[in-house]
Amino acid sequence: MTQLALRGQPLDRARSLRLLQDYGVYAGVLVLLLANVVLTPNFLSTENFRTQAVQVAPVLIVALGMALAIGSEGVDLSVGSVMALSTALISLYLGYGPLAAILVAVLGGMLVGLANGSLIAFIGVQPIVATLALMVACRGLANVFLPQLKDVRDPTMASLGSGDVFGIPYLVLIAVALALLVAFLVRRTTFGRQLLAIGDSRPAAQLAGLPVRRVLILVYVVSGALAAIAGVLATARLTASDPTSLGNLMELSAITAVVVGGTPLSGGRVRIGGTVAGAVLIQLLTATLIKHDLPPSWTQIAQAVVIIAAVYAARERGRR
Repeated sequence: MTQLALRGQPLDRARSLRLLQDYGVYAGVLVLLLANVVLTPNFLSTENFRTQAVQVAPVLIVALGMALAIGSEGVDLSVGSVMALSTALISLYLGYGPLAAILVAVLGGMLVGLANGSLIAFIGVQPIVATLALMVACRGLANVFLPQLKDVRDPTMASLGSGDVFGIPYLVLIAVALALLVAFLVRRTTFGRQLLAIGDSRPAAQLAGLPVRRVLILVYVVSGALAAIAGVLATARLTASDPTSLGNLMELSAITAVVVGGTPLSGGRVRIGGTVAGAVLIQLLTATLIKHDLPPSWTQIAQAVVIIAAVYAARERGRR
């Protein structure tokens, strides 16, 4: 009896860790929702849900690109700076029309992703180093293009930031559409299968003849494009371009959403549904602390604790 009990303990612990990694993020969202229903006045109001959904949209869009990078056993630290660069480009090119400005902003993000991917795929620079360099460079370039905050006065941009369809904001619809698109890419395309194979073992993928360099470059181009789209949407919502502050610490929020959502830092797996839930969890956590008059610094501390817990669970699971 004792031997059976002892044998069962590691199994129970492994099962608990697996459940925590796979479903912990959904449980966390549920707990925060219930806590806010009880403790936060007017939490169930339509306006509050609209506000939370609009605020989480840019985080989710950036996290989708981050999930691809982490799934390939990399990381993209430049996403926040790409948002800053995109908002600067919006202001610079808005005189040519909103569509042209948006296209230039997204193209700028893709070029940053191309630079990231080329450094990683062709030169062999570690992803954290390559994207850190572009993070610094893009933020500096954005401030050169636009040294100070500038109002964005354009009806199309204003409509994009505040408009809706049947009460659902455009920002939310775009975020949901992009999440579905990325999920399709990961699960149903050759690109997605190759990405996961490369993240699982890059040497084995190379021996199998997979186009490792091409896939890695595409991963970071997509991540840059998604970060630029998030920057465009954030600019439209704020009706202002502020490259100094827009996107600050966005990489932290994106990494938190991805890791908490069950995508391991070791690569080889991408959980889009978990990433969506992770982004919602981060937004609810931030909103809860703000609504209860806690300093913003507590949000960063809470995110750090959540990351450590998620990484610990993944590490323990990996040992088994």
